[in-house]
Amino acid sequence: MTHAPGSTPSVHLRVPTDEDALAWYRVFDDPEVMEFHGGRRAEYSVYEELTARQRRHDAELGHCLWTVLDDTGSVLGFTGAQPWPHASFGPVGEVEIGWRLGRASWGQGYATAAARATLERTRALGLREVVAMIDVRNARSVAVAVRLGMRRAETYTSPVTKQEAYCFRLEL
Repeated sequence: MTHAPGSTPSVHLRVPTDEDALAWYRVFDDPEVMEFHGGRRAEYSVYEELTARQRRHDAELGHCLWTVLDDTGSVLGFTGAQPWPHASFGPVGEVEIGWRLGRASWGQGYATAAARATLERTRALGLREVVAMIDVRNARSVAVAVRLGMRRAETYTSPVTKQEAYCFRLEL
């Protein structure tokens, strides 16, 4: 379902369910979607673990990577906030926001709308600042961060992939 050109699409966020593991697995089964996340689809078990971890984050922290749905209830991907998961590099100790949508949802404003909903929720929780780590080659995600009013701060290099990522910051 598409929305009127120039309008902001309506998105709905929910804590990921067991069924969302399969939905995420399917919607992210695209080399373009996974280009900056390892380049190939992850195994189904990765999404089972990821959705379970997000349910724990929601229960313990009040935020997580939420499943993004359109008005028809179709799963578009995820957005949300979680603790930065690495202890050896990057914005250690910070809360990272992020988004990943299936290819069919690109270019329609869904990522920005979903990320704005994430910012509203994190603001309501009393968080003072969030970061977004974005691969320097990922122009689409960089554009979303800019639309959100985030400022580019540090640049980090992943010790595993050797890829550079921008750390964007936003005071809430």
